[in-house]
Amino acid sequence: MRRYSAFAVAREAARFHTGWERAWRSPQPKKKYDVIIVGAGGHGLATAFYLGKNFGITNVAIIEKGWLGGGNTGRNTTIIRSNYLQDPSAALYEKARSLYETMSQDLNYNVMFSPRGVIMLAQTEHEVRGYKRTAHANMLQGVETRFIGPEEVKKLVPIISLEGPRYPVLGGLYQARGGTGRHDAVAWGYARACSDMGMDIIQQCEVTGVRSSGGKVTGVDTTKGAIDCDKLGLVVAGNSGALANMAGFRLPMESVALQALVSEPIKPCMDVVVMANTVHGYMSQSDKGEMVIGGGTDGFNNYTQRGSFHHIEETVRALVETFPMVSRLKMLRQWGGIVDVTGDRSPVIGKTPLGNCFINAGWGTGGFKAIPGGGWATAELIAKGEPGPLSAEFGMERFIEGRFIDESVAAGVAH
Repeated sequence: MRRYSAFAVAREAARFHTGWERAWRSPQPKKKYDVIIVGAGGHGLATAFYLGKNFGITNVAIIEKGWLGGGNTGRNTTIIRSNYLQDPSAALYEKARSLYETMSQDLNYNVMFSPRGVIMLAQTEHEVRGYKRTAHANMLQGVETRFIGPEEVKKLVPIISLEGPRYPVLGGLYQARGGTGRHDAVAWGYARACSDMGMDIIQQCEVTGVRSSGGKVTGVDTTKGAIDCDKLGLVVAGNSGALANMAGFRLPMESVALQALVSEPIKPCMDVVVMANTVHGYMSQSDKGEMVIGGGTDGFNNYTQRGSFHHIEETVRALVETFPMVSRLKMLRQWGGIVDVTGDRSPVIGKTPLGNCFINAGWGTGGFKAIPGGGWATAELIAKGEPGPLSAEFGMERFIEGRFIDESVAAGVAH
């Protein structure tokens, strides 16, 4: 892999940019791999990358039924934060956030990580108490957050209205080291690094079946033929249930559509991320000037990548009362992604009833912010066959044993 640098740009400029190589290879699948990862989104590619970087396992195929990063990775609202309440969640998300800080250097690819700060608005006394509790918990967990008053909120976000028609702003939970990143670039950076290690990224290759013998996985059937493997990782977000059925087990999660939209681009007016859970909306400004707006999950199970219109209406109404100036903006586009949601709003990273088959799923609305941490934990799980300290609490068995990791508050707007 040729490294990207200012010198590389200057060199290519001198020869009219004719020497750039493709960022990753697109090979035909081999007959057998040590590990197959199903799903070339952020978590799947991060898992493959850390398998190679941390454990030296490079005979890996990442299989994708569509195009690389074309699922939820390319559809989310790019927020990165780690201000979760429960200890296992805070550890996992803080690991991810810290990896984001050095990701551009680690991958030699600019992922545009912007630690601009995240504010979760408190608009009821109940939320004030809840966020103060989270701030105290984060302090014990080593996560830098603090509760701020309405005056500081207004100072950080001048366009906000503190005296909302329904709910006034009473303060907020502020994580200064949270922020945003470019979602596509995260997938592309990981893909380029994986390809450089010799891993095969196989796009337009849908899994149609999972083969097993003696209770252990032996390979997968795909639209490009049968491929054998020693270990299998299922990292397919909202399609996890369908893939689990092929492998012969069921998952304690459901798939729903989650929506987002962006406005027309405007001049810089907001340099932090603001989440308003009570009125139900969250917003940040992208590098192109568009206001990136997140909505809620549909109230019924579905596999659409659109979502219901009334959620858009509800979200825009919430943002107009929180940020009156956005009432003058036009919506540029809206879309949806399929998320899989568990009962306790925390992910599942662990072993499955099928031997040597592992799963990373159930992120709900928290997938993008956890990409490097989730990949790190899943890679350790696949390499060692047992969960490491990051993923030990996130196995499926917690639903049988009643060891819930309840993040229904920290998970934010969509739940």
